[in-house]
Amino acid sequence: MTPKYAKTTTNFNRLAQQIKKCSMVKELESVYASMIKTNANQDCFSMNQFITACSIFHRIDYAVLAFAHMQEPNVFVYNAMIKAFVQSYYPVQAVDCYLDMSRAQISPTSFTFSSLVKACSLVSQLGFGESVHGHSWRHGFDTHVFVQTALVDLYGNAGKIVEARRVFDEMPERDVFAWTTMISVLVRTGDMGSARQLFDEMPERNTPSWNAMIDGYSRLGDVESAEFLFNQMPNRDIISWTTMIACYSQNKQYREALAVFNEMQTNGVSPDEVTMSTVISACAHLGALELGKEIHLYAMEVGFDLDVYIGSALIDMYAKCGSLERSLVVFFKLEKKNLFCWNSIIEGLAAHGYAEEALAMFSKMEREKIKPNGVTFISVLSACTHAGLVEEGRERFLSMSRDFSIPPEIEHYGCMVDLLGKACLLEDALELVRSMRMEPNSVIWGALLGGCKLHRNLEIAQVAVNELKVLEPNNSGYYTLLVSMYAEVNRWCEVANIRATMKELGMEKTCPGSSWIEMDRQIHQFAASDKSHLDSDAIYTLLVELDWQMKLSGHVPELGSVSF
Repeated sequence: MTPKYAKTTTNFNRLAQQIKKCSMVKELESVYASMIKTNANQDCFSMNQFITACSIFHRIDYAVLAFAHMQEPNVFVYNAMIKAFVQSYYPVQAVDCYLDMSRAQISPTSFTFSSLVKACSLVSQLGFGESVHGHSWRHGFDTHVFVQTALVDLYGNAGKIVEARRVFDEMPERDVFAWTTMISVLVRTGDMGSARQLFDEMPERNTPSWNAMIDGYSRLGDVESAEFLFNQMPNRDIISWTTMIACYSQNKQYREALAVFNEMQTNGVSPDEVTMSTVISACAHLGALELGKEIHLYAMEVGFDLDVYIGSALIDMYAKCGSLERSLVVFFKLEKKNLFCWNSIIEGLAAHGYAEEALAMFSKMEREKIKPNGVTFISVLSACTHAGLVEEGRERFLSMSRDFSIPPEIEHYGCMVDLLGKACLLEDALELVRSMRMEPNSVIWGALLGGCKLHRNLEIAQVAVNELKVLEPNNSGYYTLLVSMYAEVNRWCEVANIRATMKELGMEKTCPGSSWIEMDRQIHQFAASDKSHLDSDAIYTLLVELDWQMKLSGHVPELGSVSF
């Protein structure tokens, strides 16, 4: 090695180290200026480092300019440029760069194709992916695990499960990542049978493969299978714990979600933002205000940023738990607010009866250029219902499709039927139901029946019940409501006939409603005729005492509450 060559190599290595140490774009610009002076901008190793740094700083324009001035880039520089394009979400330019590389007769490597496959996923056009697949085969990478795994993922994301499975089955060697990728593809399609079969065949399992299976069962509502796998896991990471917490929450098992969160903390695993927002949401559904406050405090103490995810969860939790003031404080403290934050506060105001304020907040959201979605309008229409703002509600309902191109869904029709029913506009409500563009479900007819109960309209009530008989033949609640309505107007013959029909059909209230209360950080659940609680004897003794005292004070039960 000549002294001059050794000195040049040393300078290039020094520049490469300087590039790695850059923490600001200005520093990177300064290093590149030095590279031009020393001709290091023609050195492939130095340029590889520079293009990679440009990608990290999201300055793809710098990378493109520097690459364009290179006279003879090698495969590593091309790979760096293709990867930079992909990471900056310029997939077409990544493919173009590969074509330039092919025209320059530079042979690709496995890293070339792994980046190209990701580019094809971003383009969302399978034709690109199939072409890259062909090129990888032509260049001898048809047996390369890394490239073939990327292709499995590509076909899976495109919904081509047969092709993904074919690539996987034809792989002569598979590592744990290839197995996990194929399982994840099957999980995303809901084919848990095939996914479980592959999972059981895996020679070696990693934590992501366990997580994928648990998530798949969670999406299908199979909590038991998800729980079984979770308990069998040899090692759990933050994703494992969060996935199981989300599984319980999505399937309305909120107490179990909080129990897993407590177990997670006991095991010394620190939650992330996703975990915290999921746990806060569980508190919201349980109405566990004190526990929600503690989790909020914990989030602040460990240094979580009040971002839109945790922020929207806290807004929703405080509103659902009855603390609207705290909900508003969190909302106004948020520096950035996305649609979920606005939806949560509008829903909170509506649920607490602050209809005018909810509508004002909706107007403020519009001024902030935040586009509403269907969920926003459910809250807006609910606010109109609470305040009896019929014309306002009608106008908002029409504006959904007219001004925002949001087609009304079944939930929006339900809100409107509820609004019209409570305003004694039952004929209008029935007309709206019959004009729906989709088939009315039990919630729609139930809302209409509720309005009939409120205003004692037996004629339309009978229409609603007849429809509900077909939709939910085993639901006794609608019959019970009709019995109550006839009893209110002393039509005992109809009461007897309906009771006889219910008895003949063998109807009874098999799924009583339940409620929760929070005491000393513990959630207590109660249901009608339930004796599972440890203190049930004392509770029922107190209820008997209360009943006796009510009778002594002259309380007489209303006939409207008569049941079967």
